[in-house]
Amino acid sequence: MTLTRENIRNGFIRKMMEEAPPGFRVLSEEELEGSLAGMFPTGRPDGDVWLFGYGSLIWNPAFHFAERRIGTVRGLHRRFCLWSTMGRGTPERPGLMLALDRGGSCRGVAFRIESGQADEELRIVWRREMVSHAYIPRWVNVETADGPVRAITFTINRQHERYVGRMDDGEAAGVIAAASGRIGRCAEYLENTVQHLHELKIADRYMERLLYLTRQACGEQSAQENSPK
Repeated sequence: MTLTRENIRNGFIRKMMEEAPPGFRVLSEEELEGSLAGMFPTGRPDGDVWLFGYGSLIWNPAFHFAERRIGTVRGLHRRFCLWSTMGRGTPERPGLMLALDRGGSCRGVAFRIESGQADEELRIVWRREMVSHAYIPRWVNVETADGPVRAITFTINRQHERYVGRMDDGEAAGVIAAASGRIGRCAEYLENTVQHLHELKIADRYMERLLYLTRQACGEQSAQENSPK
């Protein structure tokens, strides 16, 4: 199933996560609202809000925005460091998802959401990204060609049970190549992200290497599946 604005709003992601294996804790509506309100001194946005995307938000934002700028965040880097047991994996064969982990830098896209739409659009984003405690929303400085902006982004919760510590790129590629879940193949998620980074002329050697290794792993897995038994 394609992740769309409508199936985020109608609770598809929440329903999917509620069907997860025991031990997967889904945030309540009250916790979601509290998490979003906690980002603002008054409990709600009082002007335009910037949001920094580094993965699928770049190529499938599913929220309305008025402007986007390519920008860089320092002190955080893009990495496949979150196990996915539902969306792009299963409990038996989990996939990997992107998050921002500490160290380095990340070049991505800053989206400006207009003041009058910020409440509704951020609720959509929260119901997509903040279903569990796997991500921590935080404010970051984004350097853009038109000047710095202060934006919300989603960083990995290193204390979460689905956080992936050190993993060799070859091992990660094998996981990505083999995993598939209710919203698609893990390899497709990687392919789409790299394709759109290319279109935006954003270089990311880690992502390029992982895509190369994943394509190799996909080929090897296909050859094994098609070999005579």
